[in-house]
Amino acid sequence: MNISDLLTPEAVMPALKAQNKKQLLQELAARAALLTRLPEKRIFETLIERERLGATGVGQGIAIPHGRMAGVSKITGVFARLESGIDYEAVDSQPVDLVFMLLAPENAGADHLKALARVSRLLRNQVACEKLRTASTAEALYAVLTDRGSSSQAA
Repeated sequence: MNISDLLTPEAVMPALKAQNKKQLLQELAARAALLTRLPEKRIFETLIERERLGATGVGQGIAIPHGRMAGVSKITGVFARLESGIDYEAVDSQPVDLVFMLLAPENAGADHLKALARVSRLLRNQVACEKLRTASTAEALYAVLTDRGSSSQAA
């Protein structure tokens, strides 16, 4: 499974302004609603429900909010780089500035877990994260995320 299977260029938000976790999740839900044609409110509620089980801030400034939802036809990602880090209740208590949201069909099962693992592997790569934090455009972010023209995942 490749990141390009989960993410389209339109799903990349290069300079998102969010003051807090709730506002961030609302912005992600709004973008996901445009991509999936599903109700923004339902997407937001799905993300909030998952956060109640445990925050999806995985540390080192990274969060991977996710959820399963009826009506989602395929696993859909939205990536956002925040203009400034926010408190996200991350495992290391550090502010979050890189966010990769995933929405999966209710019956995605193993594919949902594979997508989470793939995103997690990418965002554990410090070279890739540094490139994500310094890229200036959505196109540059998408190129790093999908490993186009980059050797950060080779070897």
